[in-house]
Amino acid sequence: MKLSISDREKIDIADDRIFYQQPRYVYHLSDSFRTRLTKLYSEYLMNHHVILDLMSSWVSHLPNNMRFKKVIGHGMNEAELSFNKRLDSYWVQNLNNTQNMPFENSSIDVGLIVAGWQYLQYPEKVSLELSRIIKSDSLLIISFTNRAFWNKAPNIWTYSSEEQRIDYVKSVLSDNGWRVEKIFKEKTQEKKLFGFYPVDSDPFFSVIARNNKSNN
Repeated sequence: MKLSISDREKIDIADDRIFYQQPRYVYHLSDSFRTRLTKLYSEYLMNHHVILDLMSSWVSHLPNNMRFKKVIGHGMNEAELSFNKRLDSYWVQNLNNTQNMPFENSSIDVGLIVAGWQYLQYPEKVSLELSRIIKSDSLLIISFTNRAFWNKAPNIWTYSSEEQRIDYVKSVLSDNGWRVEKIFKEKTQEKKLFGFYPVDSDPFFSVIARNNKSNN
């Protein structure tokens, strides 16, 4: 999939560091979405994995009963990342400025992106770089809902439907060394009015892809 200049444009063109300079210790996803995400992780992640939590924050949504070989975090706010107790290490980098990541080839077992893809202006370059650092035949799990900081989301995301966003993620991954294995499109619900009445909450979308690229 080839993105145009217009596709990559966003409302807020100021340096991303300005927007992310203040930590936000809040949940950007509903409780039901986070519960579903953690359950998904528990089904795919293993204790011996080295995990890359890309575009992370003060929480990683990892299962509490699992301890991994290493969890490496990335984000735009150092205070949030330092608060995240699941991270063994982290670094700060604006992926819209530079996409090269400080890892050797095939050094990561599984990559995670949650509520982050929608801010990438060069997702094809990020996907290609991830195919370099994640081991061949290993996984990348990209999860998202219908929320975003819309002033920071590129037009390709903002003006697409939910189905089009899934197709967009699939297309970029397929063009850059990934084989899409499974897609989750699910409703989630929260209980309101003293817990008696369920109401629709953040929809849960996840694209799971396997690295087709050999980095030996």
